[in-house]
Amino acid sequence: MPSLALLKIFIPAIASFALGIIGAPALTDFLYAHKTWKKQTGKTALDGQPAVEFEKLRATVHAGTETHTPRMGGILIWGTVAFVTLGLWALAQLSGTPVLEKLNFLTRDQTWIPFVTLIGGALVGLANDLLDIRAEGEKGIRLRTRILFVALVGLGIGWWFYAKLGMVAIGIPGDGTFFVGPFIIPIFMLVMIALYAGGVIDGIDGLSGGVFASIFMAYAGVAYFQDQLNLAAFSATIVGATLAFLWFNIPPARFWMTETGTMGLTMTIAVIAFMTDTPGGGYGIAALPVIAFLLVATVLSNVLQVLSKKFRGKKLLRIAPLHHHFEAIGWPPYKVTMRYWIIAVVCAVLGMSIALLKG
Repeated sequence: MPSLALLKIFIPAIASFALGIIGAPALTDFLYAHKTWKKQTGKTALDGQPAVEFEKLRATVHAGTETHTPRMGGILIWGTVAFVTLGLWALAQLSGTPVLEKLNFLTRDQTWIPFVTLIGGALVGLANDLLDIRAEGEKGIRLRTRILFVALVGLGIGWWFYAKLGMVAIGIPGDGTFFVGPFIIPIFMLVMIALYAGGVIDGIDGLSGGVFASIFMAYAGVAYFQDQLNLAAFSATIVGATLAFLWFNIPPARFWMTETGTMGLTMTIAVIAFMTDTPGGGYGIAALPVIAFLLVATVLSNVLQVLSKKFRGKKLLRIAPLHHHFEAIGWPPYKVTMRYWIIAVVCAVLGMSIALLKG
């Protein structure tokens, strides 16, 4: 029944939003009490050189925020999602009530992999953040180590899609499918790494929360229309938790998402995009560059900046990634954030349309 299916999606989403709103003050107090912000400031560019323009921007537009705004706000997102997901699963197992059993969306065929990916990525990101806020020593886990972790996770899940789910093709709107065979494994790895690289969009108050909420909302809709109701409910639960985070992350932010949020979320997007492709009878991968356009643009801006400096001897943008470039040319942070939100919603709607096309 459509009404019951919608309840299965909206109840966890509302629960995660409500729990996030309730739990955020306690998390805020904890983060401030333990001074979970960087004790040492400083940033280098992607090519290893001092980030001169960024330091100027921080000294003016973002003065004092890096050393006074707590990190690890992403705990609110994955912590709330874990609580709701496992809570509904436990209630379904213990109560035996048909209604609660139907609300449980933690299943092996649709949600175990994205759920474990979210939590696993979040915990590695948390370890990075804890190292990052230390007064002394190396700042965070080395980027190459984090990328290696993402690649290995991508290898394992990509193999699962190929060997266990029989995914050997990518859906092409209008043309059916494009056979890739075992190459689905390296494709999955590359997509996951690329999305992870887009996590640097977490750079302005309120920016990443709005973008991630739009992306997961789009895939929740795609999964729903593919009758992958458990996957839709899981995606919607992430949306609710992310909106609760955003409530406290709008300027002036009480905390930042940082790696414990962005790593888990970006890796999970990759899993859901592939699950809503040929396994779901849709075009989740083809729609990904549209739905996650702002993450793609963020990665491309970094890549093009490095290539321009290497081969042209000058920068393409004032600052990379792109959102900081807009700040550098005079846009107030709130204007960048709100315009990104608008673009994110438009891309989510367009991407959903692509993902649900029928030949």
